[in-house]
Amino acid sequence: MLLAEDPATLIHHTINNFNIQPDKLAVSRIAESLSTLQQARELHVRDSDSTLKRLARQLNTINAQHDELMSSHSSADHASTIARLDTHKFRVAKAASDAEMEAERLAQQAADLAARLQELELQGVDGSEESRRRDPVDDEVLLRLKVYRSLGIEIERDEKDGEWARAVVRNDRKGDVHVVNMDKKFSRYFYANYFWQTL
Repeated sequence: MLLAEDPATLIHHTINNFNIQPDKLAVSRIAESLSTLQQARELHVRDSDSTLKRLARQLNTINAQHDELMSSHSSADHASTIARLDTHKFRVAKAASDAEMEAERLAQQAADLAARLQELELQGVDGSEESRRRDPVDDEVLLRLKVYRSLGIEIERDEKDGEWARAVVRNDRKGDVHVVNMDKKFSRYFYANYFWQTL
């Protein structure tokens, strides 16, 4: 009969013939590996979620900056700025042209006065023979003083050394009177330009 042997003995022999300890160890290792893999997966998901949130914040910041720049640099403001700069450029160009024309006019006036001065020097102070017999240096100084006075400029000498020390410039058109103390550290060219500008 099949159950001729004791069932307990049969079960004992069956357990001894089938060793399941290696299988249990393998199942334990697999379960441990699955747990480690699950933890690594959760850590990776958390890291990805943190990175996604950080990138979302950066995107929002960049979008806000872009919107602010677009609102502050509108096309209408740019066009008005260009128009204002163009107007300023044309005004500067016109002022430069006017200054150049005025400089040419003053240069012509200076040339005319120089020619007139030369003519007066040739004629003498009063155009007489007596004036021609005077000292040429005195005649030259008198002629220059007369030309200066005709322009509205009076020059005074220093009592100590006899050098030209002060000039009074009158502009009848503007009603201005300028008193200029002449210093030797400035050149005659500087004072000539100043007198022309005052006149």
